[in-house]
Amino acid sequence: MTSAGGVLLKAAGGLGLFLLGMSLMTEGLRSLAGGRLRQGLLRFTRSPWSGAVSGALATALLQSSSATTVATVGFVSAGVLSFQASLGIIFGANIGSTGLGWLVALLGIKLNLSQLMLPLLLVGATLRVLGRGRQAQVGITLAGFALLFTGIDALQQSMAGHGLLLDPGRFDAGTVIGRLQLVLLGLLTTVITQSSGAGVATTLAALAAGAIALPQGLALVIGFDVGTTITAILAAVGGSLSARRTAVGHVVFNLFTAGLAFTLLPLYLGALEQWWPSLGRQDPEFALTVFHTGFNITGVLLVLPFTEPFADLIRRLLPADGDRTVDAPVSYT
Repeated sequence: MTSAGGVLLKAAGGLGLFLLGMSLMTEGLRSLAGGRLRQGLLRFTRSPWSGAVSGALATALLQSSSATTVATVGFVSAGVLSFQASLGIIFGANIGSTGLGWLVALLGIKLNLSQLMLPLLLVGATLRVLGRGRQAQVGITLAGFALLFTGIDALQQSMAGHGLLLDPGRFDAGTVIGRLQLVLLGLLTTVITQSSGAGVATTLAALAAGAIALPQGLALVIGFDVGTTITAILAAVGGSLSARRTAVGHVVFNLFTAGLAFTLLPLYLGALEQWWPSLGRQDPEFALTVFHTGFNITGVLLVLPFTEPFADLIRRLLPADGDRTVDAPVSYT
């Protein structure tokens, strides 16, 4: 097998371990949080701001914006949550989704906990096999956590000295066209893997290994965020008008946030170079995570005060048959 083939297989295996770990960890956390998570999402939506906080916390807890988005679309489709009330949760989920980047940057790369993950995997597997009820759910969560970081370690090792598809010579982040290509690559990656977290983790590992440069990583994470909208679209297929409006709202909001981030990207790089050059050169994974969190928070802060006009815009984009409003009453209770 060629060296390039071996690298690609090792990277694919690392990504597979990461995705499996994410799936198991999300499953375990969802089982542990369960009804309380659903009650919290429904209870704390009295205003767009409280809805955004609920969405951010739920996503950070589950480490899956898809889980929060699908649950929200389901609540709207079932008529227990209005379309307008769902928007705050959808907005907040974007902020919560950036928590995984901090987890990977702090624990998976800087602290390099891979040595501890195999014993933790054994503990989790033992609890899953021998335990019952909550013990088994804790075991699944621990096993998923261990596999997640084992996958990150495999990704980082496979990318050391190798650019793979993210060769800096192939995608020039110094030009608008190059940045757009990287955004599209990030979007396609999320659509294929159905996990923006996998893309973020892979990008952070590539940055730490020197396989890609910071400007390329910044453009990629913009695409990852846009790609997450496919989950909401799929969840709303065949659903009520309100559910479809929630999905369209998610798409429009993420496109707005992506446009904002794309505009800010060169400004952010310039500010880093002038005010904090050591961050971009010595800790590019933290610079990327700050950017990812920052543009999502900025997008939410800009749109939340205008939730009602935003909801009206979505209603115009997706009107009811005969222009009759069949959406649930505008209410945050």
